[in-house]
Amino acid sequence: MSDREVNFARAIIGEQPYREVPPDTVLREAERLLNEWMSGEIRMERPKLYDHYALLLLALLQKNRELEARIAALEAQIEPH
Repeated sequence: MSDREVNFARAIIGEQPYREVPPDTVLREAERLLNEWMSGEIRMERPKLYDHYALLLLALLQKNRELEARIAALEAQIEPH
């Protein structure tokens, strides 16, 4: 384990504006970082809600909205006309 603490949000988005990072990328990288943190492979800075957990929450909300739209479209295809 490294002594360096990882900044959760910065490790995911780098220097990009958060709106330019697709939700799937955020979710994939967040899962990787959280797995490494839980297994003791990395240390993370104590997060502040507005720039760490908010990034993950926003990606989950966007993904949820996308999945709801896909379900609605599928349901519309199978409903009798």
